[in-house]
Amino acid sequence: MEQHVLVALALSFVGGLSTSLGALLVIVNPSPDLKRLGLLQGFAAGLMLSISFLDLAHNALNSIGFLKANLWFFAGVLFFGFVVKFIPEPTFVPTTDASKKKQTDDDGSGKDMMKKHRRQVLFSGIITAVGISLHNFPEGMAVFLGSVKGLRVGVNLAFAIALHNIPEGVAVALPLYFATKSKWQAFKYATLSGLAEPLGVFFVAVLFPSNLNPEILEGLLASVGGVMAFLTLHELLPLAFDYAGQKQAVKAVFVGMAVMSASLYFLEISLPKEISL
Repeated sequence: MEQHVLVALALSFVGGLSTSLGALLVIVNPSPDLKRLGLLQGFAAGLMLSISFLDLAHNALNSIGFLKANLWFFAGVLFFGFVVKFIPEPTFVPTTDASKKKQTDDDGSGKDMMKKHRRQVLFSGIITAVGISLHNFPEGMAVFLGSVKGLRVGVNLAFAIALHNIPEGVAVALPLYFATKSKWQAFKYATLSGLAEPLGVFFVAVLFPSNLNPEILEGLLASVGGVMAFLTLHELLPLAFDYAGQKQAVKAVFVGMAVMSASLYFLEISLPKEISL
């Protein structure tokens, strides 16, 4: 069993650190303006919604049934809603032409308004990092279970997860880079969100050294889907609408959904039938 744990840890590091690659794709580019940020936030929202509904909730419905899957899903929604309630969120004032003029008249510049933008985007980035971490944690559990079944299963699973973790790194690094102007901070938090995956391996190996109830694992994944759906609708979409406009943001959402759906498809065909995410 110790050998399986070491193999699973190594494989989960490969999959988890793919978020770092996504972060690199962000920080090698110039800092985006607000409209571009809005489009990319809409894109990230599409990624998150696809993971939540087309992957996590869908698999839970098939595995543990409609009622249990929904109970787990909305438990995740309530949990993250409770967390967000007690995190002080910066207030946002829409930047209309009139408000821009008033802001300029008041203090001669738009610096205060930009600070408000950056504070809210920073909050969005941190909350997204938490959601991605919660998503990656049970993926580490799945890598461990796959490695127990055999090295080939574990390698295929880790590689497939690595591919679809890249856009997750983008979703974390993008708002943090915009808000802090720090490439290191964006890279660090994207990397830390990926490291939740080997943490999941360690967790399941220590607490469930022989077996993890598949129903509990699917329930945890469903609750993570609820968390991700909540943070997408509460944080990412409002920013996308404010910065890019409703029509452009909606287009970006569907592009993001298409990209993640393709990623999930290749993940699905790469997995043995007995393993699901």
